[in-house]
Amino acid sequence: MSKALSRRSLLLGAAAATVAAGPLAGVARAAAKTPKVLVIGLDGALLNRIKDADTPTLKGLMGAGLTAPSALYAQPLAPTSSGPGWSTLITGVWPDKHKVVNNEFTGHQLAKYPDFMTRIEAVKPSLRTYAVASWAPITDIVFSAKVDARVSTPSAEYDAGTTSRAVAEVANGNPDAVFVQLDNVDHAGHESGAASQAYLDALHGVDTQVGQILAAVTSRATYGSEDWLVMITADHGHTDAGGHGGSSWAERQTFVIATGGTVTPGSVRHDVRMPDIAVSALAHLGVAVDPAWGLDGRPIQQPAPDDFDSLRAKLTGPVDETGIGSGVLGFTHTPPSGWSVDNARMGTGGVTEWRGWSFTTDEFWTKAERDQRRENNIRARGVFAVADGDEWSDTSFSGTFDSTLVSPAYEVTGGRRATLTYTTYYRQEAPQKGEVLVSYDGGAPVAVRTYTADTPSVVETIALDVPAGARKAQVRFRYTGGNNWYWVIDGVKITAS
Repeated sequence: MSKALSRRSLLLGAAAATVAAGPLAGVARAAAKTPKVLVIGLDGALLNRIKDADTPTLKGLMGAGLTAPSALYAQPLAPTSSGPGWSTLITGVWPDKHKVVNNEFTGHQLAKYPDFMTRIEAVKPSLRTYAVASWAPITDIVFSAKVDARVSTPSAEYDAGTTSRAVAEVANGNPDAVFVQLDNVDHAGHESGAASQAYLDALHGVDTQVGQILAAVTSRATYGSEDWLVMITADHGHTDAGGHGGSSWAERQTFVIATGGTVTPGSVRHDVRMPDIAVSALAHLGVAVDPAWGLDGRPIQQPAPDDFDSLRAKLTGPVDETGIGSGVLGFTHTPPSGWSVDNARMGTGGVTEWRGWSFTTDEFWTKAERDQRRENNIRARGVFAVADGDEWSDTSFSGTFDSTLVSPAYEVTGGRRATLTYTTYYRQEAPQKGEVLVSYDGGAPVAVRTYTADTPSVVETIALDVPAGARKAQVRFRYTGGNNWYWVIDGVKITAS
């Protein structure tokens, strides 16, 4: 298929970009308006190359809506390939749940963790759902037969056919949830590499097609009474030379560009993850998420930053680490307000960045040492806390790694149960140990959880029996070890019953 675009197509794209950057992005959700969702997936697209390319539609959306760069997992959880990527975006759960770990979909658990349109059909069957894709497994396998319409575009028509079908459905039908996947950027990446002009040309082409779909939205006779949440995303990135599937930062890249609903115009966020796409679509359409579904996403419309995220402006570049890159900001030892780090028993020397508990980001931490499973810290968001004895011991040190992260004092009610919740990821090598201790009103800390075995990225929930008369509870996370592995903590909170 020729990648050349006619002059008429380019003009349509420019016109659609103007439309997209106007009413689509700026209208706040009104109670009387009918919610609609449009998700457009750009296979293999890199956010930084979208910024480099001639992409007026996408740039207009970025300026008028939310831009949220994000990152994927890597092996042994799953490769950075299309099967796992699209399944994560569409189901709202990570590969450790949906079990799509290749492009053959062997052993998948999509019946247990179905696509967001199947969820919609189960709760609000009157809503119309429509999915069209250039890559057939998306509409043949990931979206279930319960979706009202699943269309796999014939290969001879490719993205042009996918676009025309999406335009026809949006302009002439009455869909409530639409998913569109366009594939040509990924092909350009494989054939020529993400650093090539061909890749930029493919992004320009897909930008025009996105503009055509958005123009179909705004051309609807009922558009003035509708509230469209538009989300643009990608399933993985590409290397400069071309290809994906590995653990490099470029291959692990994805993003969300969103407008409509309650999305803040011109905003940038770093706490959005892939499963949020599906959950955001459900939230916009008024489909309440049942906790029994076990979804990993949270709505982009409902930001929930934790204390660690407040440290982003304080992050600095590498000191001793040499493989991260001088322009990457990503660590601090300064805890957020109310928190502290007790290093009274901490050894001396070692790599500066990881001397005791540190506060860092996915990019900074994973670039410190690839392929040691740091990439699979999937449930932490934004800035998180890390105790990393392995990286600390990569230069001369004495003593052991013994550091304790101390939380603020949370209000509790004596004699009643409270709940401690936090996200954790722990990789073990003896004699390393992780201890979670709780104290009440300044009393002696008592262990409530101990880690001495590998623990995948999970959200832990621990019931606390609050002593009679207690008013405050404080949590300590103590990591002891040496040249061993690491422990991640994020999203800590105590809620009283």
